[in-house]
Amino acid sequence: MTSFINIFRIGLLPIYFILAILTASVSLVSCSKDDDLEIQNDFPFEVNVMPVPKDVADGQTVEIRITIQRTGNYTNTQYFLRYFQFDGTGTLQYYNEPPYLPNDLYPLPTEQFWLYYTSASTVSQSFEVWISDSFGNEKQLSFQFNSSD
Repeated sequence: MTSFINIFRIGLLPIYFILAILTASVSLVSCSKDDDLEIQNDFPFEVNVMPVPKDVADGQTVEIRITIQRTGNYTNTQYFLRYFQFDGTGTLQYYNEPPYLPNDLYPLPTEQFWLYYTSASTVSQSFEVWISDSFGNEKQLSFQFNSSD
């Protein structure tokens, strides 16, 4: 009886070997697809601005509260600001930092911040602020103040 079982085991050895090769082949073929895992890191964003006054006097400072709202969260996203004033004169600055220079790119350390515009003109003033991220998405904000002098 024992010899019969040993012959049966030896007879099934090639079948076990073929099953092992077939299982390994199926596993390797199913795992070798070219579908790479895609990680999204480029998320569009919106910019919300609290209302600002319509009129400003020469020397008066206006606070502009801005919030960047992301549609997704990628921790390495950086935001930048640049501005250009095309009517009147004044300065734009972030908190108590030096005033921004027109068309220069400045990093924004937070997604909720306050800008301060100080009028240096007795005529109406207009400027635009562009907020962009490190992936090329950009939003434009336009501001216009009438002179109250």
